[in-house]
Amino acid sequence: MTQQRKYFGTDGIRGKVGDYPITPDFVLKLGWAAGRVLGNKQHRRRVLIGKDTRISGYMLESALEAGLSAAGMHVRLLGPMPTPGIAYLTRTFHASAGIVVSASHNPFQDNGIKFFSHEGFKLPDEVELAIEAEMDKPMTTVAAKELGKAKRIDDAAGRYIEFCKSSISTHLSLTGLKLVVDCAHGATYHIAPNVFLELGAEVIRIGAQPDGLNINQGCGATHTETLQAAVQEHQADLGIALDGDGDRLMMVDSQGREVDGDEILFIIAKARQQSGKLSGPVVGTLMSNFGLEQAFKELNIPFLRAKVGDRYVIELLRKHQGLLGGESSGHIICLNHTTTGDGIITALQVLAIMVQGAKTLQELCMGMEKCPQQLINVALPQKQEVLNTDAVRKAVAAAETELAGQGRVLLRPSGTEPLIRVMVEGRDITQVKTLATSIADTVHALVKEN
Repeated sequence: MTQQRKYFGTDGIRGKVGDYPITPDFVLKLGWAAGRVLGNKQHRRRVLIGKDTRISGYMLESALEAGLSAAGMHVRLLGPMPTPGIAYLTRTFHASAGIVVSASHNPFQDNGIKFFSHEGFKLPDEVELAIEAEMDKPMTTVAAKELGKAKRIDDAAGRYIEFCKSSISTHLSLTGLKLVVDCAHGATYHIAPNVFLELGAEVIRIGAQPDGLNINQGCGATHTETLQAAVQEHQADLGIALDGDGDRLMMVDSQGREVDGDEILFIIAKARQQSGKLSGPVVGTLMSNFGLEQAFKELNIPFLRAKVGDRYVIELLRKHQGLLGGESSGHIICLNHTTTGDGIITALQVLAIMVQGAKTLQELCMGMEKCPQQLINVALPQKQEVLNTDAVRKAVAAAETELAGQGRVLLRPSGTEPLIRVMVEGRDITQVKTLATSIADTVHALVKEN
């Protein structure tokens, strides 16, 4: 049985700034504990720290730096840097680990800390547990002559820009394409527009003026309305929306229609299959649209579903020797290029497919029809085991019978809130809504009984 983690969630440690554990004293000790564990595990004694643009990043970066130094680890500060850029630079600097100060798509009031191993992957459970065990010990400091030094890496952005460009053919040009790029006032603001500009595209920047407080505010991958309007206003070929830390991508076609992670995954998988470069199964999640599964079935592309979270997508890809996976939310993992979700690299894969096939984004989406989906959240006043009851099982079985293989039902507890998520997908929106409501009512009645 896996030991329960005390601080780490599926994507590091996250919370509201100033509330435990996102406090300077906790993060100071976290840096020290991580330094103790990682310093013992690796011969290297170097750790990279990067952050997004939220104002609390200054405070948390400094706390981590002090804790790591006290443990005898040398620190390399990257400044504002996308999460996938930190994963890449951790590998190229041969560092013990990379640390990201970010709360991804959350508002500026939140922040978090997540770690990459020296290979650029999320830390294994046993290393996170070892760090947590160290947190329970009194903090000590190495001898003065063994304290770690800190140094800023001035060319980090340029290094990562070149890495992104290297993910597509050197002969490929984006000249003639007009792109609107929304950086969510986040960590890609000084990187993403330059990648596309250097490859020849005309770029209109939005969400590229961070002030520490506006990250993800009405913009980026979680709020594409501004981008959709801008694409139509500028008569652009497409729009690219990244989130605050740059590991998610949503796109917008020339008509202003949102293209989500499922459709992006379909575009890349189909193109790779046609070119004979698709290796292993494609991995989605429990939340991937049923239409994606059906489209892959018609193309004879093997498809697996992981638990929700890019961490689990990567685990399943590595287990089954796959190279391509992702989530509806826009985390797309191309393991032949990098070790984590990367919004810029994913956008480049789609742009390369467009240019090489002389097709629009709309045309590339053809062949996949998203099924209508209804998601209902049922609040739980306390932790209750309602999913394994006869009443819920019967309600689910009845819905599945009615869908007759042309849809699916998913019930799962939320990982972050006291909720049961009831999701139904199918071909007919009226049927989907009716079935979802019926199941949610059954769950709600059981909650009230208890």
